[in-house]
Parts: sequence; C-alpha cells; structure tokens
Amino acid sequence: MQLLIKNAILVDPASKYHGERVGILIKKGRIDKVGKRFAVAPQRVFDAGGAFVSPGWLDIGTLVGDPGFEHREDFRTVEKAAAAGGYTAIACLPNTSPAIHSKSEVLYIKNSAKNSRVDFLPIGAVSQNCAGKDITEMCDMRAAGAVAFSDGKNPIADSGLMMRALQYVQPFGGVIINQPLNQNVAQNGQLHEGVVSTSLGLRGIPGIAEELMVQRDIYLSEYTGSKLHLLNISTAESVRLVRLAKKKGLNVTASVSALHLAFTDEALLGFDSNFKVLPPLRSEKDRKALIAGLKDGTIDCITSNHTPLEAEAKELEFLYAQFGAIGLQTAFPLAFGALYSHLPVADIIAKFAFGPRQVLGLPAPSISVGQQADLTLFDPNAQWSFNQKNILSKSKNTPLTGKTFKGKIIGTFRGESWSTDPDYFRLSGGRLN
Repeated sequence: MQLLIKNAILVDPASKYHGERVGILIKKGRIDKVGKRFAVAPQRVFDAGGAFVSPGWLDIGTLVGDPGFEHREDFRTVEKAAAAGGYTAIACLPNTSPAIHSKSEVLYIKNSAKNSRVDFLPIGAVSQNCAGKDITEMCDMRAAGAVAFSDGKNPIADSGLMMRALQYVQPFGGVIINQPLNQNVAQNGQLHEGVVSTSLGLRGIPGIAEELMVQRDIYLSEYTGSKLHLLNISTAESVRLVRLAKKKGLNVTASVSALHLAFTDEALLGFDSNFKVLPPLRSEKDRKALIAGLKDGTIDCITSNHTPLEAEAKELEFLYAQFGAIGLQTAFPLAFGALYSHLPVADIIAKFAFGPRQVLGLPAPSISVGQQADLTLFDPNAQWSFNQKNILSKSKNTPLTGKTFKGKIIGTFRGESWSTDPDYFRLSGGRLN
C-alpha cells in the first residue's frame, strides 16, 4: 500500500527539509520519498493540515502488566495508550511476575508484541526477581533482545551489586538504569519533605534520599567506566550532580518524568492519591532546576513514568495508597505546556525522539528515503480534554482527568501500521481519504 502524508512540518535536524512543510510518501512500510511535489496517486492520503511530523518517540521505563499483572495493563491496552501518546516504541521495566530476569521472559515480551503498532523493548532485571540480591545473566538477555538492565521500580540498594552490574555490562557497552532512592533515608515517606508535608502532618521523603544514590551511582560509573542512566531524577541537587558528571566526561545520562515538569508538591494539598508518585513531586525550586537541566542538556529525555494500578490500590486513605500514575497519553502535553516558553519545539521533541535512543545506544530514526516509516504527528496548538472516556489504559489512576491541554498527538506510523485521531481531523479540517 502507498500512503502519502502531506502538509506536515518536518521536525528532523538530519533532514534538509527540517522546519519545512513537506509530504512523505510511504510504500510497503518504508519511506519512498520526502519532498514537496508528488506525481503519484497513493491509495491513501493523510492531510496533516500544517501539523508537525517527527521521527517516532520512545518512552524509557514504561510499566507493562504482562506477565502477572494483566488486571492493571496488558499488551493491547498499553499499545493503544502508547500510540495515542505519540510513542512508536516503549522500553519496558522488568517489574512483572515473573520478573524479566532471564532470556525466556525477554523472548516472551518480544514474541507477544511482535505484531504491535508499538515496538516493545524489554529492559532486563539486574537481579533475580528484582530483589537486589543475586545478579542475573545479563549477557544472555542482551542476546535475546534486552536493550538495558535495571531493577526498575526497585532501586538497587546494594552498592556491591550495583558495581558488579556496571562491570558486567561494560565489555558489551550495556546500560544500567537505576531509579535513585535510598529507602533507608526515605523511611516510608509519603511525599516530598518540605512545607507541604509538614502542613499535612505526613512523613516526607527528603531530597537527599535521592541525591545520595545519584552521587553513589556516578562514582561507580566513573570507577567502572560503564554507562549509567539515572531514571526520573527530581531534585535541583541531582541535576547539579549530573551536570558535573557530564562536565567530567562520564558516561552518565538522566531523565525526568513529565509530571515533575508541570506540578510541585503543592498538588498534594488536596490529598489526591493519584499525585502520589515516585519520585515524589518536589518544590518549585526543583521544578525550575529540572527545566533548566533539560534546556542545557544535563537531562537527556522525558519519560511518562507510566505506572498503572488498580482502583483498589489508589482509592484508599492517602497513607496506604500505592505510588504511581499512568502517563503515556499525557506526557507530551504536560511537558509541552511546561516547556514551550523555555525551549523551541524541535528541542522538546528531541527529548522524546532522539534523547531516549541515545541513552539506550539505539540508532536515531530519520525521515529519509529507504528508512522504515517510524513517525509521530502532533499539533502543538490543538486543545483537547483528557477524560475518562478517552483513557486507553486498563488502569485509570491519573490526577489529570478533566484537564484541558494544549498539544495533541494526531497519529503514529510504524511500518505498514498506523494509528490516527479521528477527532482531530473532524475538528481541525484535516482528512484521511
């Protein structure tokens, strides 16, 4: 099948058409031509109406329920939510049951999602069952298709294990991902330690609980010479530490969740447990530092921190509610709203399309002839409301229901598969013939 996307503004610094309105002809899942004039009659024409098109986006750290937690999320529902959020690929955390801690589980993920509109990239566990004790056979998992290694939602507390993991992956250039939080310092805190936690009478999680592990991991990365990714940092001091590490030339990268760019701990004054996430929402000073970190390149990419949970895990007294919120469908509009006055559109998109792949050592996609179609279409000016009826995740744990956003995903294209938003074209005048 031939498909033409026309009237799209190209966001791809590697292309000579970067920033220009072009057409993209896709034939049998591959880009056949990029330009402004076409003498063909494709079977389908997608009129973008001046919206933007970029290489497809990748999310690092998506929590997928399968295997073991299919009541929270399954491959089909996370695929729908990811595509609706603009993602053509997701790197899945290993916190499943069983954990993704051997070649078998990696192959299960790859095989279960091989016909998906979204590329599922397994992150293998560092330790058996993500329990922080016995190291896994990471080399075998890499051969099976694991793109990185992490204990996911379980920070690696044992410094010896962390060092051995970094040493293990060093010969083959693997990446160790750690979400930094010293649980002994966090001490069952419920939100950021500060004025808000004091006013609510709840135990806080001090910033140093994150920063201690950030500093430790940077030291270990320097000692081993291995690649380290700090997943979802949240404090100004963490940003400073990563900035210093990069100035020293260390192979350290970092990400931030979209929610932390848009909200602070003041969002918890209403005791909404859907704002109870890890890392916790921090202060306004921290939020501004995270934006500055994105602006100067200290922070490499933006994540959805997608953590689906059943209602029974969230609709509890705040103290007992579990941490986490879904985020695939709202990551881009949240980030765009927080960043559009600080960064150009192309720089924001780079944190979704290019930064994540650089972190994982994957080739950057390009919108060029001969490449497999891997595209995200978005309109930064379109307004839309996020409500219960358009939540595509199986779980509904989000604090953003009823919110109106500026910045809308209108389609993704991957190979011969595509997903488009019919509401956009009905409301904005674009069309799919």
